[in-house]
Amino acid sequence: MNDNITQSLLDDLVVQVTGKKNIFGAVMCVEKGDGSLSLVSGAGNLSFDTPYFIASVTKLYVTAILLKLRSQQKLRVEDKISKYLSQEILNGIHVLDGVDYSHEITIKHLLSNTSGIPDYFTSELVSELVDGKDQAWSFEKTLEAIKRKKPKFKPGQKGKAQYSDPNFRLLGKIIESITGQSIQAVFKAYIFDELQLASTYLFEDVSDKRPIQIFYKKRQLHVPLYMSSIDSEGGIVSTAQESMVFLKAFFNGRLFPKKDLAELTSHWNLLFGPGLFYYGIGISRQPTTLFNLKKGLIGHWGQSGAFAFYHEDTDLYFTGTINQFTGHSVAVGMMMKLIKMMKH
Repeated sequence: MNDNITQSLLDDLVVQVTGKKNIFGAVMCVEKGDGSLSLVSGAGNLSFDTPYFIASVTKLYVTAILLKLRSQQKLRVEDKISKYLSQEILNGIHVLDGVDYSHEITIKHLLSNTSGIPDYFTSELVSELVDGKDQAWSFEKTLEAIKRKKPKFKPGQKGKAQYSDPNFRLLGKIIESITGQSIQAVFKAYIFDELQLASTYLFEDVSDKRPIQIFYKKRQLHVPLYMSSIDSEGGIVSTAQESMVFLKAFFNGRLFPKKDLAELTSHWNLLFGPGLFYYGIGISRQPTTLFNLKKGLIGHWGQSGAFAFYHEDTDLYFTGTINQFTGHSVAVGMMMKLIKMMKH
């Protein structure tokens, strides 16, 4: 059955994608869980080993670290974040209708985007970034922004969820508090070195020219100040093959107890932005058809066009990027073509 997907077929698919409007490069790695299939292909301005910004796929790495820390009995996901964060950080982080809920927020609320904490990554900021106004968003600046905004709901309010990057910014600070190390050092020790990822790192140096530049439609985005400032929210650089090593380790119990996966995917909340998808606990699900919203791809998107997903029915893993801020539907199309081939 695996003969349905060949190297030449994947090469053709990736080349075909780069012919689409505003897609200047694509890279995809596809593997079968049993090891019987392992292919990678790049086209356009991306080769198989080009480093790229994985953006919010970084959130899966944060989830893995927190579950590892839990397995070491260093935290519980039900813990209030006030156990790990200073009063200065917490004060006014979630005030709704005159009531301060900041001390009610748990690690699980942050992981599942059910904290109610508003996002700073607004359409206004996106417009500034794509118009060439690169800017750093320090943790302090992020805190100031969200404390000025009104939350949409109480922490953990039933049926409520909102995608919010600051949730994972705060989780990064919690990881630092627990380990006594910088988030850079923890990523390196717990994941990059553990999995021997030589080309994966946290983007910190604004003069670093290794990662391919992201596109927004026809414009190349030069945003080193921004990308170097968002660490646990979306700051990792990797390659398709090294992202695959991580993704398989995530699902196969290499980084944290495999039994914990059931907890991550036990409850999904539907989110309407950015895009239509479901969010569990530190992981997302992308439906592949409107007729079956309960199935689909499990993993994470990056706003850079990066993707890291597992498709349970076919036991296929997908990693890569189409390196386009607005091109997620193109990436879904690539994955769906390969899934259909495996099913026939």
